[in-house]
Amino acid sequence: METSNSLMAHMPWAHLRLPPFPQVAVRVMQLAANENVQLHQLCDLIASDPAFASEVLTIANSLLYAPRFPASSIMQAISVLGATHLQGLCITVGVRSYLGKSMRHPSMRALWRHNLACALIAQHLASHGFLDKEVAFTAGILHDIGRFALAVIQPGEYAQLLDRHSGPPDSILDGEREIFGWDHCETGKQLIAEWNLPPELEAIVSGHHQARRKDGPWNLVELVKVSCEMADTAGYPAFPGCACAAYPDLLNDLPARERRLFHASIEPLIAEIEVGIHAVEST
Repeated sequence: METSNSLMAHMPWAHLRLPPFPQVAVRVMQLAANENVQLHQLCDLIASDPAFASEVLTIANSLLYAPRFPASSIMQAISVLGATHLQGLCITVGVRSYLGKSMRHPSMRALWRHNLACALIAQHLASHGFLDKEVAFTAGILHDIGRFALAVIQPGEYAQLLDRHSGPPDSILDGEREIFGWDHCETGKQLIAEWNLPPELEAIVSGHHQARRKDGPWNLVELVKVSCEMADTAGYPAFPGCACAAYPDLLNDLPARERRLFHASIEPLIAEIEVGIHAVEST
């Protein structure tokens, strides 16, 4: 099935007038991707925004990470969590801050939860295989960044689209293009390039609605695709009328190792997601 994501955008990018994403979160992503980054550099960067630093520290001490000894400073949190783990945490804070007042719309809050559920599933799936679970969490949080960007431009109109639309996950792309001239996959790809983030993230944000390659290599892109659909099926769809795949079918698409070690039924997965979301939302 050809989606509108394969068509050229018919509105100049500059016309979208996207609000800026929290720069501290973007800079953390850029710095953390550098293997030679010093922890004090990340610490100084996060501490430069006291409100952002406070929220990062709060989530670092939440049940989501369940530290044995609560961190009392950003440096302590970084030392315990590590730079890669910190990426996902800072992007989580950044996305929530980016959505801002639009989170008042129930459909926007549901969209936020879909993204967080996808990240938690991706992290859990990766932990049962050979992919980095912290990178998987970050990829899950970022996979719908284009959708969030569109949502903050016109939250009311985008919320209406989410509420009234029904069909497969990729079917909403046409509605987005009718409103904005861009769909969220195209928008996300453009943002990753503009923010100078690792290029491998482009394939995730632009291709998470493409058909899964069942016989191809198991990589981060394929993991996020399955995680996104699992989030829908587990009761955290991106929009209420989303047509969800059956959980056994999604399990069958996993590599043998991940399928053997992952939840055999959906109920414990739902419980795990709820714990993670509650840990973040209660901060």
